[in-house]
Amino acid sequence: MGRMRENPRYNVISMRVSDEEREQLESLVRRTHKSVSDIMREAMVALTMQLDHRDLRKAA
Repeated sequence: MGRMRENPRYNVISMRVSDEEREQLESLVRRTHKSVSDIMREAMVALTMQLDHRDLRKAA
């Protein structure tokens, strides 16, 4: 049996990508030594931060 994770992840999301997008993602995996899932999580955090920053600038 595997070890218990502090933050277990049960949800799976799949998406379609073009050949070019898949090559870009595979390149990121090789260059960063991270999993596709980790790269996508980081991209989601980065986009959220970018949008939050934009929203703050609009409110000012």
